Amino acid sequence: MQAQVYVTSSQPWADAVKRLLAATDLSALLTQVEHILIKPNLVSTQPPPVTTPLALVEALVVALKQRVPGCRISIGEGTGAITHDTHHCFEVLGYTRMAARQRVHLIDLNTEPLVRKTNRECQRLPELYLPALLDKVFLISVPVLKAHSLAGVTLTMKNMIGCIPPSHYRRGNSWGKSALHEGIDQAIVDLNRYRTPDFTLLDCSVGMAESHLWGKQCDPPVGLLAASTDPVAIDSHGAELLGRDWRTIEHLRLADGLLGRAEPLEVIRV
Repeated sequence: MQAQVYVTSSQPWADAVKRLLAATDLSALLTQVEHILIKPNLVSTQPPPVTTPLALVEALVVALKQRVPGCRISIGEGTGAITHDTHHCFEVLGYTRMAARQRVHLIDLNTEPLVRKTNRECQRLPELYLPALLDKVFLISVPVLKAHSLAGVTLTMKNMIGCIPPSHYRRGNSWGKSALHEGIDQAIVDLNRYRTPDFTLLDCSVGMAESHLWGKQCDPPVGLLAASTDPVAIDSHGAELLGRDWRTIEHLRLADGLLGRAEPLEVIRV
């Protein structure tokens, strides 16, 4: 089957989100859903485009409330920082105030009760601990278009690393999820075999061309918002927007045909 990614102009956020949710018919996927978890990329307290824009997530919350009234909506992330917790990121980046304004819940995935999972087909992570919550929600990933020094790109599949607990995946005094740095591409694929996003909104409004934390931004800014139910399709398109062939990104090459399809890819502008 041909993979599909929907794209639209990123501004204003409210209109862009509404166009993409209508085009992808997300409402049909949410008819029996009781709890939606929105997973942004809040890797640090740095402002966008390093982290997911608050205004984008708020626009998504408002749109979801209109489409599935009564459904519980939460925003969850697990920072890898060792000097502060996730709620500090929420506070600094404005998510705490927004959550109160919109009456949604904020969840630190680093402190959620865990469940042990096993999969003999996973080469890098045959055993994995994940928040039990992930088995009970419709997961919407809202990552940012960024390059990455180890993984090539960090998009929706790598955004899932925020879900793993530092209690099990920190090594020494380094970053809270540092155990996954070794063999990172296979780790990303294995992690997504246990749990991959149900839907992705990819912020391509600017783009980080060199790294996920520093360096040049895309010039000119990309100016797009993209959506898909296929994590491999949207990540391969994101790689293309960063000027990279998805075949050179090891975790995308490994995931193609396993977790989704990188090609043939239909990009639909709405």
